[in-house]
Amino acid sequence: MKMSPFEVLADYERRSLAHVAGLPEQLDAPGLWRGVGYRIGSRRLASEFGEVREILTMPPVTPVPGAQPWMLGVANVRGSLVPIVDLKQFLEGERTVIHEHQRVLLVRQPGGDVAVLIDELYGQRSFAEQHQLDDDQITAERLAEGRYAHFVDRGYRLGEQPWGIFSLDRLARTPEFRQAAA
Repeated sequence: MKMSPFEVLADYERRSLAHVAGLPEQLDAPGLWRGVGYRIGSRRLASEFGEVREILTMPPVTPVPGAQPWMLGVANVRGSLVPIVDLKQFLEGERTVIHEHQRVLLVRQPGGDVAVLIDELYGQRSFAEQHQLDDDQITAERLAEGRYAHFVDRGYRLGEQPWGIFSLDRLARTPEFRQAAA
């Protein structure tokens, strides 16, 4: 039996709706944590999907006189001025080497968005509960050392690599981070 073009399309629609895959956050996977993976210096970190509004290539930045060294400047992101922060310099005191394919994570903060510069983007990462590190392992892996201690309170091992779960929300609410004037 030959179907009309309309019937073929209706059949495709019916079959595709029967097999709709959920978004990562909607899939039922107890004990599985998912987020955006990235690198700052030598640390592999991940943050919750809800904390990252968008991932952008590094926009052109206009320096702001009198700002902290970690405040790179402001950029026009679709008509809005967004502060660009060198997260590595804020956390470690060492400037990020900027390259052609640099990425920034757009983070919501009270009063407007902020973009944080990262060294490398890994994309979506999933961590199983059985791979969660205990406090001693987090300390041994140096995931929550120095300023990272304020923002990393959990870690996982994925293969041979330790990953710290970094709270961008907590970062955006930190008074020192919000005060970029030198």
